[in-house]
Amino acid sequence: MTKKYTTLVIILLLSHIGYAQQEGVNAVEQLCGCYDVTFTYAETFATDTNYKYHDRKTSHALELITPIERTDKKMVLQHMLIVNEHYIIKHWREDWVYENRELLNYTGNNTWKKEKVPAEAVSGKWTQTVWQVDDMPRYQGYSAWVTNNGKTYWENTAYAPLPRREYTTRNDYNLMKRTNRIMPTEYGWLHEQDNDKIIRSATGDSLLVQEKGMNIYRKTDDSKCAAALKNWEESKAFWVVVRKQWDHYIDKQNILVVKNKVDDEMLFQHLYVVEADWKKEKWSDKQLAKKVKELFERFVSGEVAMAD
Repeated sequence: MTKKYTTLVIILLLSHIGYAQQEGVNAVEQLCGCYDVTFTYAETFATDTNYKYHDRKTSHALELITPIERTDKKMVLQHMLIVNEHYIIKHWREDWVYENRELLNYTGNNTWKKEKVPAEAVSGKWTQTVWQVDDMPRYQGYSAWVTNNGKTYWENTAYAPLPRREYTTRNDYNLMKRTNRIMPTEYGWLHEQDNDKIIRSATGDSLLVQEKGMNIYRKTDDSKCAAALKNWEESKAFWVVVRKQWDHYIDKQNILVVKNKVDDEMLFQHLYVVEADWKKEKWSDKQLAKKVKELFERFVSGEVAMAD
């Protein structure tokens, strides 16, 4: 191979990587805004002919998706669920990181295991990390943003805990294998899912039933989400402290284990109490960090990461 040809290949490769990076930034930016959302889920296939399919679930919501961090290699989007003008819930969060090499794989029982990914596996690809309402990890996976026949989409398969719409009402499966397909559209964006509800045991995994999900985000007037944006501005300093505490545990541990409940309440319920006290008592940053740390020590454990 001549030197001139080698130089051309390198230039083309760098150009492709730059394009993949910018395409991801552009696509993720399109996910932001104020949306009328329709969530629909339907079970489609079970291997057991005696399985009794659960009813199709459809719900509607008004949701704000606002960027809280943006660089050319990382985009962080916070979802805010608007029940009404006076009742707004900090919903899930999604981080998008370019060529991320460290993944948290969900293994079941509120346990995540850290995995190092080869650089070539994530070259030109974006990792989506979904975090729960208390900023606990949920699931994580990487893929390239692809444009084909005029449509741009991102697709990945990852293991996850049971979705909130089912974890309090079902115990016939304990793991979800999610295939997520995210596609910006002319009306907003589409989150399409092909999910396997899995029974994981010491002898392996077995499929209980498959499920189709279609979450349609239709852009609406930003004024409908003004209350949610105001709510986030009033609360965001609290959640910065919470995210720092999660970062501490994730950085230090190879396996992350979170208790489901302490004193018969889940972590997000305890955090809401701490947040309310923080606002009422006007704690200093140091006081707040101490309270959050104490709470995490009751919920989070794991194995410390071994040196490379």
